[in-house]
Amino acid sequence: MTELATVPAQTALQFEVGSPDWWLRRLHRELALRQPQLDLFDAYYRGDHPLPWLAPQARSEFRRILQMARANVMGLVVDAIAERIALEGFRLPGQQDADADMWSIWKANNLDEDFDKAVLESLIGGTAYTLVQPNNTDTPDIFIEHASQAIIGYAPGSNRRRKVAGLKLWADDWTGTICATLDLRDWLFKFESDMPKAGPIDPARVQWRPRRVRGESWPARNPLGDVALTELPNNPRLLTGGVSELADVIDIQDRINKTLADRLITQDFGAFPQKWATGYPDDGDDEPFDVGRDRLVATDVAETKFGQWDAAPLDPYSMAKREDQKDIAARKRIPAQYLAGDMTNVNGETLKASESGLVSVARQKMRPLGGGAVDTMILVRRAANLPPADARMESIFRNPEFRTEGETTDAAVKQLQSGMRDLRAAREFVGISQTEIAQMEERESSMDPVAAQIARQFQAGIGMTGANPAAAGNG
Repeated sequence: MTELATVPAQTALQFEVGSPDWWLRRLHRELALRQPQLDLFDAYYRGDHPLPWLAPQARSEFRRILQMARANVMGLVVDAIAERIALEGFRLPGQQDADADMWSIWKANNLDEDFDKAVLESLIGGTAYTLVQPNNTDTPDIFIEHASQAIIGYAPGSNRRRKVAGLKLWADDWTGTICATLDLRDWLFKFESDMPKAGPIDPARVQWRPRRVRGESWPARNPLGDVALTELPNNPRLLTGGVSELADVIDIQDRINKTLADRLITQDFGAFPQKWATGYPDDGDDEPFDVGRDRLVATDVAETKFGQWDAAPLDPYSMAKREDQKDIAARKRIPAQYLAGDMTNVNGETLKASESGLVSVARQKMRPLGGGAVDTMILVRRAANLPPADARMESIFRNPEFRTEGETTDAAVKQLQSGMRDLRAAREFVGISQTEIAQMEERESSMDPVAAQIARQFQAGIGMTGANPAAAGNG
C-alpha cells in the first residue's frame, strides 16, 4: 500500500488551473498526503501497533514481552459496526419492490460480497470508492477502490457535492510503471510513468506521459459524461469528508498496550518472589544457594534469618485496562459484552438496551454509505441504457438489530395485523432477502385467487372470526 506514498515536494505551478496536467498533479499530491494516515489506521486495525514505551536501557531485555503486550481492540471497534451493515437492494421512486435489474447488475459484479469490503475499508480509512466502467453490455463493471488508489476532486464551494475530476492511480508490477486514469467528466486522460529505481515517489517529480490503449483515442471520450468514481464516506465532515472510525481512540489503544506491558513485566519478575537472607555464612560462592520450589535452604547458624518480599499485585493493571476499555465503549457505543467478553444474568431486554447505541451508530452510517451506493447505481443505469433515475432512489439495508427469530417474527406479525406494515415490509423487517421476497411473491401470484385471498386473510389475522356471518349462513 505504501509504494505510492511519499511526502511530496512543492507542487509544480506551471500548469494552467483546471488543465489535465494540473488536475493530475493536484490529485496525486492529495493521495500522497493522505497515505500516512491510511497506513496508520490500517496497521492499528490489523493489530500491528507500535511497541509500548519503555526506558531505552530496558527495551532490549524486555522486547519479547513488549511483542506480547498488544491487544487489538481497534479491530473489534471496526468489526462490531461492519457486521451490522449489509446492503440488500435498491428501490426506485414509486416502487414497492426492490429493482430486479439493478440487483442483477450488482450481483453480477459480486458486490453482494465485495460491498462489505467497501464498508470495512471506509470504516478503517475514512472513505472508499466505487468505480463504474461501461463495457458495451447491459451489465457495466463496478469496482471497489481503496482510498490509497482513488480520489475525487470537488468544485470549490459545492460542499463536496459537485464532482469535477477523479483519479485512479496504481502501480503495475508487471511493467514497472505507475499508471493513472484522470476522469474530467467528458474526457478520460490516461497516463503512465516509470517507477523510481530507489526511494519514494514524489508527485511533483513524476514524469508523466500519455498511456496509449489499443483501439482508444487519447484522450478518450467518457461515455458516462460524469466522474465515474463515487465516494463512500464514513462519518463525513462538511469540509474534509470521511473520518476513520479509529481516529479518536488510537491513544486509548496505546494506553491499553502500555498497561499490558507493565503487567507482563511485573508478572515476569513476580513469578518467583525475591528472597532475602541475613546472617547466612559466606563460603565464597557467588551464589550461596539455589532457590527453587523443590529445594530446601538450611544453615547451622542460629542467627540466620530468611524471608521474601510480597508479590506485586496485578489487580491494578486489570482495573486500568477495564477503565480504558470503558472509555472506548463509551466513545464508540460498543456494548460492554463485546469488550469484556462475559455476561451474567442478562435478560433479553437488557441485552437489547445495551446494543441500542451500536444499532443507532450502524443506522447513521448507512445513510452516507447508502447515498454513495445510490449515486453509483445512477451511473450504472446510465451505462446500462436503463431508464434514468435520480437521488430519490432508495438503498435497502438489512435491519442492524440482532434479535431472536421468534421475537422478530412476533413483532412483524403484530405490525402486519395492526396495519403498521404491509406484507412486503413485514418480510423485510424479519430479514428475508429481496431475492427471497421476490420468489415468494411470484409463487403467491400463481395461486388460485380464492386460495390467495384466504391466505392473505389468515396472514393478516382475520381467520374464521373475521368471516361474513351472512355469507357463512348462506353456505
